[in-house]
Amino acid sequence: MSQGSNFVDYVKICCRSGKGGAGSAHLHRDILTSMGGPDGGDGGRGGHIIVKGSIHIWTLLHLKYRKHIIAEDGGAGGSSHKFGKQGKDEILEVPLGTIAKDAETGEVLFEITKDGETKILTAGGRGGLGNAHFKNSVQQTPRFAQPGEQGQEVWNILELKVLADVGLVGFPNAGKSTLLSVVSAAKPEIADYPFTTIVPNLGIVSYRGGKSFVMADIPGIIEGASKGKGLGYRFLRHIERNSVLLFMVPADTSRSIKEEYEILKSELETYNPELMQKPHVLAITKSDMLDDELMEEMKHDLPKIPSIFISSVAEKNILELKDMLWKAIEG
Repeated sequence: MSQGSNFVDYVKICCRSGKGGAGSAHLHRDILTSMGGPDGGDGGRGGHIIVKGSIHIWTLLHLKYRKHIIAEDGGAGGSSHKFGKQGKDEILEVPLGTIAKDAETGEVLFEITKDGETKILTAGGRGGLGNAHFKNSVQQTPRFAQPGEQGQEVWNILELKVLADVGLVGFPNAGKSTLLSVVSAAKPEIADYPFTTIVPNLGIVSYRGGKSFVMADIPGIIEGASKGKGLGYRFLRHIERNSVLLFMVPADTSRSIKEEYEILKSELETYNPELMQKPHVLAITKSDMLDDELMEEMKHDLPKIPSIFISSVAEKNILELKDMLWKAIEG
């Protein structure tokens, strides 16, 4: 997943589906028939606006400047029971993990979680029935047909919440990007300043026996993030879609390991209490600077969750960390 302004995880768009075509009120006429019966065809359906999942897209950038999505109207029915042309659907490809909402009510309409999955965001109007449908014993030659149904015009929100098996949670400079670069082919930018990561980065982590799982490096938390400070809600919504939360606390933190974990956990709980139901794993990073005696002392003051001392740079306990994460993913 690319860095910087190319990552867009929220768009608001006006969707106008196509109007249905009118049915035909034609009466059959030819050289041999001067007073034939009704043969008007049905109008075509108006175009839908459809959302489709794609594994080849990681952002909603391509929709950022398309404020109005307009589908084609259906064609009118013709003589000899000819159906009108169906309006062309507008298909919006989105990343997996995209949620569609009604912009006015905030109601969640659906979510896209699979490659190739399609959902109708705005349905096109139905085509009108031709006069052939209205012939009966009383009315042999109806000279009327149905008009096409109007399309819909609504404002919708498309919001991306990153789908991953493991989400990395920590303050800036906790070593999340470094870990991701070590365990996967992802190449996040790494530097010695806060908020190096300003967008989520995804990496595929190889595991034993040809297995793998997806890890997401989420932008760093600050205290007050749940109240909108820093990157606030923009990053917190991505945490919601991760199966396992890996809390990362550096060994050289100015607080105790347990205290820093509790602050991180509190920010998540304030934002969404359901995040506390996910499996939590704790990695104490930069542990290559600790000796065995010091690590033993620190273990007595760790929170009561699966914990491990690691060093991404020295690749210390990385395989053991993968084992812990795989066990948490499998439940």
